[in-house]
Amino acid sequence: MTTNSLDLAALLCSRLCHDMLSPVGALNNGLELMADEKDPVMRQRCMELLEQSARTSANKLKFFRLAYGAAGGFGEAVPVEEAHELLQSLTAADERLTLEWAVGEQSLSKPAIKVLLNLAAMGLDSLVRGGTLAVGAERSEGKTEIAIRAAGPKVAFDATVGKALGGQLAESELSGRTAPAHMIRLIVERDNGEVMYHHGEDALVLGAVLPDMEGMIG
Repeated sequence: MTTNSLDLAALLCSRLCHDMLSPVGALNNGLELMADEKDPVMRQRCMELLEQSARTSANKLKFFRLAYGAAGGFGEAVPVEEAHELLQSLTAADERLTLEWAVGEQSLSKPAIKVLLNLAAMGLDSLVRGGTLAVGAERSEGKTEIAIRAAGPKVAFDATVGKALGGQLAESELSGRTAPAHMIRLIVERDNGEVMYHHGEDALVLGAVLPDMEGMIG
């Protein structure tokens, strides 16, 4: 299965815009309230909401830059702490979510970081009622192994996302929702890796194996 790179970019942009609509919309609403509000206490509350929305918007943009983009500010390897901080920022905003981080490596290749972040995002999307997102990755015998586990009550997972991960979704069925999964599929196919998932009622497990490219990681 192949997809025109322009089509995939358009679908990823659609997903980005969809996810940014809420925090940016909240900023706009907050500014409108501030313009009409005279009570000092309410104005302070508006400022707090504006700060929260601005922080959420910035965190999401940083995430998309690394998960979807070229991550031009880094070399061939990306410090894993960058991914850790991004996922911390996304989970900290919801008290129902807990992040467990088990990545001992100092850095991973750009493709591995991209796959890790997108799989983690799928895990977060599945925790509609809250829960724990466990993220693990290690390099061994020339390969990078990535494991994501999302556990909580009534874990949700869109079957079309699973089909996109498995390369079973027709190009005509691709959407902004399934584009990240399709991108992961393209990455692992290009690099001769593999991606897999298992969805149960209370847990979603996602994993990927990518070969380390010689010279990419020190």
